[in-house]
Amino acid sequence: MSIKIRQVMTTDCVTATKQDNIYELAVKMKQHDIGFIPIVEGKKLIGVVTDRDLVIRGYADKHSGSSAVSDVMSSDTRSISPEASVDEAAKMMASNQIRRLPVVENGELLGVVAIGDLAVRSKFEDEAGEALSVISEHDKRSTVGSGK
Repeated sequence: MSIKIRQVMTTDCVTATKQDNIYELAVKMKQHDIGFIPIVEGKKLIGVVTDRDLVIRGYADKHSGSSAVSDVMSSDTRSISPEASVDEAAKMMASNQIRRLPVVENGELLGVVAIGDLAVRSKFEDEAGEALSVISEHDKRSTVGSGK
């Protein structure tokens, strides 16, 4: 029997709306010690913002803190069903070079699964470790010679 995402996801996730500005998102990230915020309209997932989005698309592009969330939001968001397996999530994370996936059912955000959540159950530490290894290797390749 495979473990389902529903069993390992975080359900009390911090969210924001398009009415928030990028400064408010940065404050939420600091207060909650997170680097990822799903953007919702009601309960519907419409995008996500990461700490990297705030830096690269926000402040580095000289947007002020009062700039709209839509200026930095990724709307082509990958998500996963709560009924998907932990193995499916690990493969999706590795192939898309992402560490967190919104968990969505019928368009509604139910929670978030992070790569660390996949390792919570010892049986799946290999899958999570493999996904993180692929992601980390990609990060190394993309920063070599770029001055980062």
